Amino acid sequence: MIGKIKKRDLKEERISQILFPIFTLALIGLLLISNLKINQKRAKLTEKTESLKKELEILEGKKQKLETGLSQTEKESYWEEKIRQEGYVREGENPVVILPSKENPKEKVVENQKLSEKFLAKTKDFFAGLVDPVRNFWNKLFQ
Repeated sequence: MIGKIKKRDLKEERISQILFPIFTLALIGLLLISNLKINQKRAKLTEKTESLKKELEILEGKKQKLETGLSQTEKESYWEEKIRQEGYVREGENPVVILPSKENPKEKVVENQKLSEKFLAKTKDFFAGLVDPVRNFWNKLFQ
């Protein structure tokens, strides 16, 4: 009987000697995997915080511009300039009207379009002239 108990104890000890390191390695593996996942999340969050900081700086700059624009619109000189741009004058002032030039601006637009069409035609001719010699060269090379 004592021999049977010793054999059982030996079997249990061997099983525990085998299972304990396996469980320990499994636990270490789980901890490593969770650590890696946490590090990945941390990296994503730091990238996100950096992008949000940049966006915050941009928005603060826009806010500053808007505040300066708002303070500028509160000044009387700003509104006077705007009103004068609309064509209003103060009492006692003589308005001066500058007439447009005698040349028709539509003619200039047509001339500019003709120039651009000429330019495009010349560039097409230029590149078409380059394609033929290159094609001939390659044909001679591979024949």
